[in-house]
Amino acid sequence: MFIEDSFLTNYFYFATCFLIILCFVAGYIDSIAGGAGLILIPAFLAVGMNPYLALGQEKLVSTMGTMSAIRNFIKSKSVVWEIIPLGIVTSLIGSIIGSNLILVVEVQWVYYVIIVLLPFGLLLTLFRGLFVGLRSNIEVKQHRILTAITCLMVGFYDGFFGPGTGSIFIISLCCINGMSPLNASATSKIFNLSSNLGAFLSFFMANQMAVALGIPMIIASIVGNHIGSMHAISATGNIIKNVLVLTVVMTSLTLIWRFLSL
Repeated sequence: MFIEDSFLTNYFYFATCFLIILCFVAGYIDSIAGGAGLILIPAFLAVGMNPYLALGQEKLVSTMGTMSAIRNFIKSKSVVWEIIPLGIVTSLIGSIIGSNLILVVEVQWVYYVIIVLLPFGLLLTLFRGLFVGLRSNIEVKQHRILTAITCLMVGFYDGFFGPGTGSIFIISLCCINGMSPLNASATSKIFNLSSNLGAFLSFFMANQMAVALGIPMIIASIVGNHIGSMHAISATGNIIKNVLVLTVVMTSLTLIWRFLSL
């Protein structure tokens, strides 16, 4: 399960403590603007997990941690429920399709499109308030179908590759529905949880999760998600925008690296 003579096998307790700290940080950032996988997957690989285990462990930690953030966002009434039902279904369907097509599709073209569109979407989100106001609930309802289609596409990306899925969800909700950063972040967590479930179950059934090792990591992620979501709820939208910029930059660099390495 672990690579022999790796940092994790040679310095197990030190490596575990290091990963627990990173899980807390990743949970905090992910609860605000997405991006846990951008931190955890490279860290899991660096300490000596094989690629499949690294992906599975990230899904284990992030999925459980996200539930803590969702609980806080629901209690604060930040979730826009009108678009949730269709979005959950299409996110899950997209994730299943993406995970099944990953081996037969020319992935570099998907990376290229995301590299181009993600920074553009970020700019559109950040400067949107200069040109238009937030839409009313009625207008949000009118965009349920478009949101469902977007969730299908982002869910596909999550199953297909994954880094920055939460950030893409947030940007999409801001651009399509005119949501505030807080509402977009809260609503995106439910869509992201749905798109994670397919991959989570696949890796679990394939025994590509170190569950015992993951327990303290899950706890750290839950605490990070709880603190991060509370900060997002109590602070202004600037904290979400600032963290979103960070995660989008990290996502873009990750995608560029993957694209160039193909």
